[in-house]
Amino acid sequence: MNHLTSRQIGIPCVMMRGGTSRGPFFLASDLPASPAERDALLLSVMGAGNDLGIDGIGGGNPLTSKVAIVGPATLAGADVDYLFAQVRVQEGIVDTSPNCGNMLAAVAPFAIEAGLVPATDGVTVVRIHNVNTGKLIEARVQTPDGRVTYEGEAVIDGVPGTAAPIHLAFLDAAGANTGRLLPTGAPVDRIIGIDGTDGIEVSCIDAAIPVMLVRAADLGKTGHEPMDSYRLDRVFMARLEALRVEAGRRMGFPNAAGMVIPKPVLLAPPTRGGTLAVRYFMPHDCHRAMAITGAVATATACTIPGTVASALAGRMALPGDVTFEHPAGRLTVRLDPGAGQSAPTASILRTSRRLFEGTVFARPSDPPRAAMAA
Repeated sequence: MNHLTSRQIGIPCVMMRGGTSRGPFFLASDLPASPAERDALLLSVMGAGNDLGIDGIGGGNPLTSKVAIVGPATLAGADVDYLFAQVRVQEGIVDTSPNCGNMLAAVAPFAIEAGLVPATDGVTVVRIHNVNTGKLIEARVQTPDGRVTYEGEAVIDGVPGTAAPIHLAFLDAAGANTGRLLPTGAPVDRIIGIDGTDGIEVSCIDAAIPVMLVRAADLGKTGHEPMDSYRLDRVFMARLEALRVEAGRRMGFPNAAGMVIPKPVLLAPPTRGGTLAVRYFMPHDCHRAMAITGAVATATACTIPGTVASALAGRMALPGDVTFEHPAGRLTVRLDPGAGQSAPTASILRTSRRLFEGTVFARPSDPPRAAMAA
């Protein structure tokens, strides 16, 4: 329960790393039921209004400005609900339109240790209802002797050391936000450049998260540049944003400029034995690795004839693996035929760690600056 200390609002909180992201985890019962009040509180907790989140626990980067809210399941067949919130610290906005697959990796361990799901000896299977998209994800967590363990030999690029493996299976990822795997109805769309140049081919895919896939070469890039170089190239970023906003409009997001979806993804031929080289944007900065939901969407696109991804990756048979080369290393997505589904079932190995637990404080006087992105 919330409590007041020195005129501040204290909320029970657990900070966790999930995959290559990090953020506070809250029980839904500890936060206001009103979305506006909840979001104003989250903005205060994360230190919004400053690019470093200096007056909060945000990490000054989109990968560390994330929040997970977990509670009892409201969907049949699920064990828990998981609402993801991306806190855009500079703009003072809480965006709940996307899912986050890396934070998702820590949801099941958090839920088990919070007493929402009973643990079994060996491996505990937790079915997670992602409230943002209405989709189910199955997580398999190591629970020897009925207790969550974070220690193990699994390695994921972008995170130092080793940890216990967590296997995530996206059971029916198609149409996460738009209701359609191909929101525009076509595997490829041509968008005229902001400078009036010939149209750029993009693929608009909605599987786990809406993405806009584009060949790096079509935007004058190799797709292998250091991640910081993209942000510093203002002309490139302006072109990418213009493409993203127009792709979003065609996907059914007329206000995409104020949202973090669709996410743009640059694709290029691999150089280290993978399937594709990728640069994933969040959307205004290049990801230091690769988002899990973005990996699911891009891997799914590899199985759809005619998409930008399938043209670069070549013909793919199921079951099979798609390996992405990203700035921090590699990420592999396992694709299996989805029974009666429009998209394959995508499975990914992740890890997580519980970092600390206690009480985080919000200012009671902070105005409700949050804006729910619809």
